[in-house]
Parts: sequence; C-alpha cells; structure tokens
Amino acid sequence: MTDQATATSVHASIVVDAPIDEAFSVFTEGIGSWWPPEYNLLGVDVAERVFEPRVGGEVYDRGVDGSECHWANVLAYEPPDRVVISWNLSPHWQVEDDPARRSEVEVRFTAEATDRTRVEVEHRHLDRHGDGWESLRDAVGSDGGWPGTCRRFGERISTGAPLR
Repeated sequence: MTDQATATSVHASIVVDAPIDEAFSVFTEGIGSWWPPEYNLLGVDVAERVFEPRVGGEVYDRGVDGSECHWANVLAYEPPDRVVISWNLSPHWQVEDDPARRSEVEVRFTAEATDRTRVEVEHRHLDRHGDGWESLRDAVGSDGGWPGTCRRFGERISTGAPLR
C-alpha cells in the first residue's frame, strides 16, 4: 500500500457493460460525449472536444468562438487495449509548455466478457509538475477528478448513445 502523502500516482477504475472496442472508442474519440463540460480552461463554452486517435495526436477543446486549448498529447495509442496521454495542465490549472513538467495518464481496457470491459486509469508521475504537485494529485484523486470522471464515462456508456 502506498502512503497518500508520498504517492505520485492516482488510480481509478470502472467496469462498464460494453464490448472492449466500444469502451475504447467512447473513451477516446467520444471524449466530448462524457468528459465534464465544466472542465474547461477556454473562458467560453466548449463547442467541441477533440481526441486525435494516433500517437502524436492531441487532445484539445475548441470554444464556441473558435479558440482552442490543447491540454494533452497522445503518447501511446493501442486500440482497443491501451492509450497514454500527457497531462499538460499545471497545478495552477494552466497549460504547461515544458514537456518535462507534465504527468501521464495511462488507460487500460480489459475485456471481462464479450460485453463487459474493465477500464483502469493511472495518472502517474504527478511529481514532474514541480512545486504544488501534491495539490494536483489531490484534485485528480478526489471525487471531482478521475473517480468522478470514470463514473461519468460509465453513465455515458450505459446510455448506448452514438459517439457524437
């Protein structure tokens, strides 16, 4: 067991009633259908949330005014089993331009049955963010962070709605 005071990673998981391919697609390309709209640094409403499905792609928000906030880079893209993105947000909830001061989010998808998938999130290397990283760890580990976001993802899957 890791002590929360020194842990540099946060873990969350959920089991959803969906085939692994669908769970992966909704989590990545369908991110705009479940990611909380209030998680927005643009200053205007989000018109579109984009996940570019390839290594080197980006995850970003496009505002109703055309402005963009690029908040992650795709580091690994292995459908339907795994995706890794950089977390380009600082402990002050601003875009971090220095790649050395970014953490990583790995999401693993494991088929438990034909129509049931375990989704495990590991947000790691939070200490790379430097001073104040503990507050970022506490935020992403709280109910308003990955645990709550995983629940929203599960709720979205349960609707069976199209990706967009």
